[in-house]
Amino acid sequence: MRCHYACGTHESLTRRSFLGGTTAGALSMLGFNGMTQVQAAKKLSTQQKQVVVFWLSGGVSQLETWDPKPGTETGGPFLAIPTSAPGVHISERLPYTAQQMHHLALVRGVNTKENDHGKGNYIMQTGRKKQPGFAFPYLGSTFSNHLAPPDSPLPGYIAIGVGGSSTESTFLGPRHAPLVLSGGKAPNNLELPKSMQPERDVMRRKLRHKISQRFEQKRKTAHTEVYNESFDQAAALMARRDIFDFSSFSDKDIERYGKHDFGRHCLMARQLIEKGVTFVKVGHTNYDTHSENFNFHIEQLGEFDKPFATFISDLSDRGLLEHTLIICMCEFGRTPRINSRVGRDHWGTAWSVALGGAGIKGGAVSGKTNETGTKVIDREVNGGHLFHTYYQAVGLDSTEEFYPNGQPIAKADPKAEPIKEILA
Repeated sequence: MRCHYACGTHESLTRRSFLGGTTAGALSMLGFNGMTQVQAAKKLSTQQKQVVVFWLSGGVSQLETWDPKPGTETGGPFLAIPTSAPGVHISERLPYTAQQMHHLALVRGVNTKENDHGKGNYIMQTGRKKQPGFAFPYLGSTFSNHLAPPDSPLPGYIAIGVGGSSTESTFLGPRHAPLVLSGGKAPNNLELPKSMQPERDVMRRKLRHKISQRFEQKRKTAHTEVYNESFDQAAALMARRDIFDFSSFSDKDIERYGKHDFGRHCLMARQLIEKGVTFVKVGHTNYDTHSENFNFHIEQLGEFDKPFATFISDLSDRGLLEHTLIICMCEFGRTPRINSRVGRDHWGTAWSVALGGAGIKGGAVSGKTNETGTKVIDREVNGGHLFHTYYQAVGLDSTEEFYPNGQPIAKADPKAEPIKEILA
């Protein structure tokens, strides 16, 4: 079964690929070659934080996931089950995730007051509402800018199975825009043409560099710098094309994650984190359930649950979870009221986000909704609070400012603050 959207989602609009401008992460550049996996993980944990976002496009139902209300008029047919975190219950549609809840925290008091796909997406990925004449950078670009080693050949922001745009980095520049792996495949053109010898390619690059230097002596601008940087990034990425070799997954791993796109994308994300990429966004779609909400959630969460839980378990076993922030979110939740088509509509008023890993107190719960899930009755937060929390979780000061064109811009909404009760 596949959900046919009743309205267009942001993620359905664009799927751009290769070299939207990115660099970041770093394993070999940080001297990790020759180390065991455990040694590399230990060294990485002291030098670099990483972030993985699971984006459930369309708006997953909080009532079928993180904040079930069984036995109520709005609760639907599913039960709540206990988890590995004492006292914390989630939907029975997430049995594998329930076993990993000691690694996760829940924010059950989200209220963005936004029911539009595009606007909700913007709030959740920038921490702000749209403002005329100014665009804030998206979460992936922000963390690429703050956390990725500037001299690394690795992309700082990679998106798998989800759209991305070169405009997401805004004033941070194209090096922090997403590299989108369309269809979960490696970027095109990482190999030289068969007719091109490596020695000739080196000569061509040296010649281009010499001509560019001569040109810039009199005509250097921000545009020429970006243009030259894109060539350097492409060359560096081609030299590290091994990070996109996804052919060596074992049959056991493929079975554990599932023989479907989302399972494969989670495996790819695990490899990218192991290789040192700073920010990875993994998409899972078809949650815009205006009709047949329960049937669609049976299918979609059945596909989501095990790979998501396995990813968390694997990062923990490999010593990577302690420095990798996990965020599971979407543009809004779904209405407690069940409509005439047995669906749930858009709902930005009272819904949930899950976080885990770096800087997060596993098993913690912030916020509370009323018995029917129609409003937040304790610890209401918005996108600004979440952004402050993300910054703090990876050790960054959320009160600092950007200075595009010399003008101070707060990195996170100054009217909000971190959700301290879920921070470790």
